[in-house]
Amino acid sequence: MSDPRLGLTVIHRRYVGYNHAHYAGNLVDGAFTLGLFGDVATEICIRTDSDEGLFVGYASVEFLAPVRAGDVVETEGTVTRVGNRSREITFTSRVVCRGVAGTDSASQLLADPILTVRAVGTVVVPSIATVP
Repeated sequence: MSDPRLGLTVIHRRYVGYNHAHYAGNLVDGAFTLGLFGDVATEICIRTDSDEGLFVGYASVEFLAPVRAGDVVETEGTVTRVGNRSREITFTSRVVCRGVAGTDSASQLLADPILTVRAVGTVVVPSIATVP
């Protein structure tokens, strides 16, 4: 029988404020997105094991396109492997809205979201966690 936790997907959306701009052109550093992956992983652990869990590490991280202040990013995580205490999660982050250059506040919904980061990570949960 298949584990019901496999395939569980959690999606978060977040506006990227200008306080996160770290480089010229209002670019945001990659650590910002990795932090969002951590938030998604925490929700996954709560849903699957009733515990916040701990992030162990990444097997891979690919930075594919820039994130800019003023963007709205959609971050997604899906459980791809379930061990006794470990959970492997695949992550993606996409820009779904982008500010219009040269304007003070105009922004646009992107017809084709921009894939910015792709990663695979592992979390662990305590052996005493209760599965709902």
